[in-house]
Amino acid sequence: MNAPAIDALPDGLSIIYDGDCPFCAAFARLYVVRANVGDVALLNAREHPVLVTSLRSRGMEINDGMVVHWLGKLYWGADGMHILSVLGAESGFFSAANRFLFRRARMARLVYPLLAAGRRLVLALLGRQAIA
Repeated sequence: MNAPAIDALPDGLSIIYDGDCPFCAAFARLYVVRANVGDVALLNAREHPVLVTSLRSRGMEINDGMVVHWLGKLYWGADGMHILSVLGAESGFFSAANRFLFRRARMARLVYPLLAAGRRLVLALLGRQAIA
């Protein structure tokens, strides 16, 4: 799917993530399997530079957090993980862990920076660059 800008995102749920980050990519794929909301559009930010520019113009640095688009609203970083935990399936280990960490917005804001730091470390260890 070609997403030139935020206004062109499909209705429903979209997750804009770093496809070169093994954790981000695995989470996005696993979330789709467990989703409770119907169709989910997964957008690798590295393949959509116009979308990345549009997000940055709204103060959402994709290198610091994934973005979730749900019903016309954008959720970035911890807020994105929080909305995904609320929308996620109710059963399974992944869903339970996701709900435990991110269902409460305050807890999500405490945990998410650790995950983002881990992402940066993994990308550095793998020799991968930040999203331009």
